[in-house]
Amino acid sequence: MNKHLLIIAILLLTLPLRANDQITIDKENCTITKDGKTFPLYGKVKIVESFPDLEVKLVESFSDLDVKLVESFPDQCGEIQIVESFPDIKVKLVSSFPDLKVKIVGAFQGIKQK
Repeated sequence: MNKHLLIIAILLLTLPLRANDQITIDKENCTITKDGKTFPLYGKVKIVESFPDLEVKLVESFSDLDVKLVESFPDQCGEIQIVESFPDIKVKLVSSFPDLKVKIVGAFQGIKQK
């Protein structure tokens, strides 16, 4: 019995951990790369509950990206249009362990300096 528990423990320890996700923000191109896939930080966004491209936490301070909501032509860094179909990126809103922290603003949208 102890041998089985040891094998299970070793298997669990060797599984890749979620904390090892590679996330890179490219300020010059206004993109984010997660696990080798690159997504724009502007454009049409669909909010989903499952299978997101990114997990986002809405914050009031210390954001990675300031976002301005627009009705059409979300073509500048930080501008997004919420859509139900044909999104550029799918986002899940989370309360902990986000890929990106976002603040909704009325002006001066874009990637924050680090």
